[in-house]
Amino acid sequence: MQAFWLSFAMIFLAELGDKSQLLALALATCYSPRTVLWGIFWSTLAVHVFSTGIGWLMGDLLPTDLITFAAGVSFVIFGFWTLRGDSLDNDDEAGECKTGVNPFWLVFSTFFMAELGDKTMLSTISLATTNPFIPVWIGSTLGMVVSDGLAVMVGRMMGRNLPEKVVTTGAAIVFFLFGVYWMYLGGVMLSLMIWGIALLVLVVAALFFFRDLIWKQRGNEA
Repeated sequence: MQAFWLSFAMIFLAELGDKSQLLALALATCYSPRTVLWGIFWSTLAVHVFSTGIGWLMGDLLPTDLITFAAGVSFVIFGFWTLRGDSLDNDDEAGECKTGVNPFWLVFSTFFMAELGDKTMLSTISLATTNPFIPVWIGSTLGMVVSDGLAVMVGRMMGRNLPEKVVTTGAAIVFFLFGVYWMYLGGVMLSLMIWGIALLVLVVAALFFFRDLIWKQRGNEA
């Protein structure tokens, strides 16, 4: 049960302010909440069975300490990703209701494609490296559905005016705390070289996710 609740909580947080949550909000302005949530549930169940399987296989192939440490590093990176936030581009836009398309399959396919390579999928892989398959699979799926369910309710009540700043900052802080804790837990016996590589990866990740902000500040100074 601990793995289930951990997966539920972490994926719930990972989904806050994520692109797929914004998609859920947008789709909820067009279709019934039941249809949107049903499509989200089945698409997430399908995607997360693969991501959980990948993480489970990786956990069996690599040393436990190194896996735990790498999972901690990944959660810090997910914290950067969450803090930066996501937005919908023109290809992802789902606000205009489409006619002639079954709403369930529209939601299913949209979320399936949006989740491939997304941070919730990568978070599930990280969780599955150190936890049992079934609890991670089910917990991560339900965590995403509940998080997107909030967006669906907000979408029905408020359209797309979803306040994100406070929510995403809080979620990012939780990711940072979990990440640092898991890095410490798995990295106590690891070499300084591995710690140095991990810190370099985190610096590069921070520069990548906040590159627009950095360039903007340089432009203002110039």
